[in-house]
Amino acid sequence: MEWSAKLEKLKKEISKNVIGRDFEVEMMVISLLNNGHILMESVPGTGKTLLAKTFSKAISGEFSRIQFTPDVLPSDITGIQFFNPKLQEFVLKPGPIVTNILLADEINRATPRTQSSLLEAMEEQQVTIDGHTIQLNTPFLVIATQNPVESQQGTFQLPVAQMDRFFIKLSLGYPELNEEREMIRKHRFGSSKEEINPVLSKEDIIQLKRELENVQLSEVVEQYLLKITRETRNHSSIELGISPRGTLALVKAAQGRALVKGRNYVIPNDIKEMAPFVLGHRIYLTAEASLTSTPEKVVKDLLESIPLPVEVEV
Repeated sequence: MEWSAKLEKLKKEISKNVIGRDFEVEMMVISLLNNGHILMESVPGTGKTLLAKTFSKAISGEFSRIQFTPDVLPSDITGIQFFNPKLQEFVLKPGPIVTNILLADEINRATPRTQSSLLEAMEEQQVTIDGHTIQLNTPFLVIATQNPVESQQGTFQLPVAQMDRFFIKLSLGYPELNEEREMIRKHRFGSSKEEINPVLSKEDIIQLKRELENVQLSEVVEQYLLKITRETRNHSSIELGISPRGTLALVKAAQGRALVKGRNYVIPNDIKEMAPFVLGHRIYLTAEASLTSTPEKVVKDLLESIPLPVEVEV
């Protein structure tokens, strides 16, 4: 498929400035095509802002960044309506949320009231300012980050409803040795940042979304997916299993992976590969299980206990 070639070109363009993040770029594309949003968890200095900025340029999009702190208000995100004495009328001033790629940096440092101001935008792709509703730009992707090291001090845990709004959760680890060596050499012997050329246009993204709707899901694959999500509701280590919204998110994520891999049909491995990123942040463990494990690990163990279908009818 020609889209596979475009995706490879997109990865290559982003790799000019961001080294070793091809997998994350794929996940960002999958989320973008599904109108989904990403929660990134990593320590500071791993290149989250650079990745989001570079991705935005490569898809011909606008970029905004909000640094969350406890004193950030909902109006700082959505915008305000103020009185203009020169015009003698109220003027609507949209906030940074009116963009294509929004980096919500350290979202767990914001108060619950401020966090909830993102919910309408993430779910409905619109914001309401003093009774005025503004439709957000297309495409629209929220990339929220949180620092796991500061999970207890000066932070507010994201509520269940908001966690469920995130399409996938990614953990950005440290770069590999050869990748970090390349970063050092790039910084020492040349410009640390190169000009990024747009690879995907907004029309390309709209067309890709149409292609996504045609990605087929066979009955065998469907049954495999349902076994996984239903098992989360019966697992002894899981207190709160996957909701129907989570089930549909896994379907869409698997379709997205199939598309970026050049297929118009989902295979069982698409489900297995996407499940930890789609389901991990949507389940809550029992008190006993949380002492010795993590949701992501429980999901991976659950996947290993369910055999992959051998034959798939397409």
